[in-house]
Amino acid sequence: MKRVLKILGYLLLGILLLLLIAGIFFYFKWNSDSKANMELLGKEAPTLVENGHSYRDLNKNGKLDIYEDTRAALEDRINDLSQQMTVEEKAGAMFITMIGMNTDGSLSELPTPSNPFSFFLESNSSMVAKKLMNHFNIIQSTSPEAMAKWNNNIQKLAERTRLGIPVTIATDPRHVARENAGATIPTPFFSKWPSPLGFAAIGDSTIIRDFGDIARQEYTALGIRLALSPMADLATEPRWCRVNGTFGEDAELSAKMTEAYVLGFQGDSLNKTSVACMTKHFSGGGPQKDGEDAHFPYGKDQAYPGDNFEYHIIPFEKGAFAAKTAQIMPYYGVPVGQTNEEVGFGYNKEVITGLLREKYGFEGVVCTDWGLVSDSPAKPAAAFGVENLSEVERAAKILEAGCDMYGGEASPDWIIELVNSGKLSQERLDQSIRRILKDKFVLGLFDNPYVEEDRFSKLDHSRFNEKGKIAQQKSLVLLKNEDQILPLKKGAKLFVEGIKKEVAEQFSTLVSDPSEADYIILKLLTPFDPRSEYQLERFFHQGRLDFPEEEKKKYLDLINTKPTITVMNLERPAIIPDINAASKALIADFDCSDEAILELIFGQFQPSGKMPFELPSSVEAVKNQKEDMPYDSENPLYEFGAGMQGFNNEVEIDEILQ
Repeated sequence: MKRVLKILGYLLLGILLLLLIAGIFFYFKWNSDSKANMELLGKEAPTLVENGHSYRDLNKNGKLDIYEDTRAALEDRINDLSQQMTVEEKAGAMFITMIGMNTDGSLSELPTPSNPFSFFLESNSSMVAKKLMNHFNIIQSTSPEAMAKWNNNIQKLAERTRLGIPVTIATDPRHVARENAGATIPTPFFSKWPSPLGFAAIGDSTIIRDFGDIARQEYTALGIRLALSPMADLATEPRWCRVNGTFGEDAELSAKMTEAYVLGFQGDSLNKTSVACMTKHFSGGGPQKDGEDAHFPYGKDQAYPGDNFEYHIIPFEKGAFAAKTAQIMPYYGVPVGQTNEEVGFGYNKEVITGLLREKYGFEGVVCTDWGLVSDSPAKPAAAFGVENLSEVERAAKILEAGCDMYGGEASPDWIIELVNSGKLSQERLDQSIRRILKDKFVLGLFDNPYVEEDRFSKLDHSRFNEKGKIAQQKSLVLLKNEDQILPLKKGAKLFVEGIKKEVAEQFSTLVSDPSEADYIILKLLTPFDPRSEYQLERFFHQGRLDFPEEEKKKYLDLINTKPTITVMNLERPAIIPDINAASKALIADFDCSDEAILELIFGQFQPSGKMPFELPSSVEAVKNQKEDMPYDSENPLYEFGAGMQGFNNEVEIDEILQ
């Protein structure tokens, strides 16, 4: 036995030694690569004065170039810079992907345990100095000061490239009160608001425009200048995992919300104080066949059994385009039967050039969704309909379709190869480059991409948070109030499940045994099927909308113990007829805080939200509805627009909103 233990000890020691050697090897390799990248860069851009005019000498040539001159016409600045750019520089500008930052705001050059993303992402210098990229999607939330500091560090790195082209920092949504990594990026220091479905439940465009303006201020304080939102898709297919990012199933309501959202972020026109919006996913990513998502091969088809393709364009036509959204993102899927070529939206010339560019006259940047061309550890490439093409051929087809940028990719070599082989003309390349540069110039990034590192602390956070709290309150939908059980009176003994106990204790007395309670408050999340075929699937709540029998029985047993107020957090339209029947009250929650929910339950404000989609009555009803059609669930449990206006349903909506 001792001999065996001794052998095992030697084996363990050998493994540890190998890991140590490997760690030392990679440490020196990463350091060497970073140093080599940094050596590709030049000096920082000095600030010079010519004839009394101060300017940043971005190309470090000692004279005022047109693109450096803030007084020059926009088109002249674009022309001057595009003519100076090499093919390599143009190629780098056409890619946007995720990037890491260190927790202290320094550049992410070496993988570190404190920054797990650094093990999966290229170093900052690799993408900026080596690949000449200047569009990045940030996926971390360190601290406001660190994020502002990192923005300045990455901009300083970009300034040292040959032409000093600034970086455009983008992000996915960050403001929802309930943390949900699959839908938003948790950012604790931002103001907290309901989900897009919650804004639709409010239905007031002034509130969402106010949100957009507040989010704009919080974004720009950290250097974020591109919002990868809003989603103008429609929730006509209840099983779709991205319903929670939409404004519901009604096209006219979605159009109103989309327009207000874009106007809040961008203003009446894009300018130096704006955050540009990349509205998605043209021409509507909602009607997924059987509700399966197009991030994955099994969800590649979009279905139109109701011949309702045009309906899904309304939020873009009346919303995004009316608000002059700066950019557009197509989705992954194949619009089955809608175009002559059965390929995904990003590859589809009839959709991008014929519909978006020509019919609707969109002249801004079109960026593909993430990972259309190459496989990644998270998921295979969404090269639907073009699986037989090489990566370079796929890249060419995307440009031929009319797109300008590649999302979630970092391979400028594709463009360089296409130009060098004569398969991509300079004219077509410059068409996209001019659109890309225009947004950078209009946003003022060439003039000053830096931020004050304490600027975020100077914002009116008290007002922002109060506005967000009011929006959360208005978004909550009271669907049932049997025997007018609500509002509850203070002093009632409560048993809570799904609600944070430390929050509930602020409102009433809590008990640990439901049989001792006067009332039960039960908060449930929308059911889904856990999946694990692809890494990315764990972030998506897909599939079933009804609870498994054993789980449902557990909830019904609890509900039947004492009068119960059930709160359904509706990421998607859950199937809950039994739970609804057993509950004394039912509240629809769209990612609000527990505090806002309890304020409703205890009558601190009157309910006024209305359902942004139907709640189906059965699994069979969901299977029988058509993916592209709104309001077509047979005998819905609650219809679109349902919601009590006041606890006794007699309060006028105008009175509530005052």
